[in-house]
This record gives sequence, structure tokens and C-alpha cells, in this order.
Amino acid sequence: MDLDLVGRTALVTGGSRGIGRAIARALAAEGARVAICARSADAVAATVQELRDQTGADVIGLVADMGSRDDIVALVDRVAVALGPVQILVNNAATAAGRAKPPALAEITRDALLAEVDVKVLGYLFAAQAVAPQMRAAGWGRIINIAGGAALSTGSTIGSIRNVAVAALTKNLADELGPSGITVNCIHPSLTRTVRSDEVTDPAGRAQAATIEQRIPETNSIRAMIDDSDLAPLAAFLASPLSFVINGEMIAAGGGVPGAIRY
Repeated sequence: MDLDLVGRTALVTGGSRGIGRAIARALAAEGARVAICARSADAVAATVQELRDQTGADVIGLVADMGSRDDIVALVDRVAVALGPVQILVNNAATAAGRAKPPALAEITRDALLAEVDVKVLGYLFAAQAVAPQMRAAGWGRIINIAGGAALSTGSTIGSIRNVAVAALTKNLADELGPSGITVNCIHPSLTRTVRSDEVTDPAGRAQAATIEQRIPETNSIRAMIDDSDLAPLAAFLASPLSFVINGEMIAAGGGVPGAIRY
């Protein structure tokens, strides 16, 4: 299937690793011009070279702090100069704390909550604000927000607050921007393998990755491993003109939750 992405400009935040890198690779493979950003210049440079080698596409990398509105505005301007106006935005940036063990009630602090909201709620909002004028001018655009399964279940108070806020943001943007030809959707990954245990060098990290690998098939209805690359085709389709009938939706992409009925 031709997704009609050749020549379109995409920006993937948090694109140097994990789900963001996989989505950037999928968009580049479909012929999009792709910009990725992250906070580490070394990680960005390595991923850009990897994606260029794998896809032969026009890929650039930029360093930006998605918790800073000024950085976000400057980022979008730089992408427009280098590749053209942003037509596809994948909001995927997250803090390192978001990947750690969730704190218990007594351990939650104001700073911990606001650090998550700054990047994964306000950062998503400000990125949408920055690209919306370019998309409106073109009469077309796609915004894909990567949230997470914590929006649909308990276990991480901060994660649930953050991801539910991303879902609410998604629906509000979808209704406001839809008449301009811009769709906005949200993907909720569940537990996903983004780093294989044999790729991790330190023993503690290797043990953690191995534990996650063991848990993933136990937590979904298909009883199968889910890698970051398994989510990329869904994001690529949502980025396509073919997905115009899908707007303001929250799509769970974790292989199904056993026992849960959602309606």
C-alpha cells in the first residue's frame, strides 16, 4: 500500500531511541523527509546516520529541550528552513523519569509531576501550536501524540495524570484543527520492548531489560512480544492522507488487555 508520504516533511520528537526512532525509520522508509530531535547531540547524530543508511532518505537531527517553549519554536523554524514546513508531527518526547519505577503516593513530589507535564503535556501542546500555522497554510497536516497505557489503567499516578492529559489535549486539538484538514490522534502503547537485554552493557540495565522482556507476553491478550518497531506501521498510517477518517481517537496498541472491556 502506498501511504502517499513521499516528499512530506515529518518531525519526530524524542526520535533518537525507542518508539520515536522506530517511527522515524518507518516514515523515512515511506519517502518522507524526517527531522528527529532529542536532548543528546551524540544520540541524535548516531540515529540520523543509522536512518540514512537504512532508508536512503533525507534525515536531519536537531538538539532541543521539549520542556522549553522557546526551544520548540526554534526547532520547528529550523526544520522548516532545512526540509520545508512541517506536515507531520509525532509528539513522542518523554523524560527519563517516565521510564523509571512509578513512585508510591508518599513519594510523589510537585517537581516530579511538573517535570513530566512540562515535557509530555506542555511540550506536546507547544509543538502543536508551533506547527499548526504551517499545516493550516497547506490545508493538511497530521499530529500523532504518543501517550501510554497508564491512561487506561492504574499503577502509576503520575503516568496516568500525564497520559490522560495527552488524551484530552488530542481530542481538543482534533476538534479545533479538523476543519483545516489536520487530524490529531493518540497512540497508547502498553509495555513495549524498546531495548533488548543483550544490547545493554551494564548488569543492572541488562537485568531490567530481561525482566521487561519476560513480562510483555504475560500482559497482553495475544501473548506475544511487542517491539517498538511493531508500533511504527500504525503511526505511519495515521501520518498518511489515507487516515483522514480517523480523528481525535485514542488507539491502544499493546496487543489487547486481558479481561478489560472498553466501550
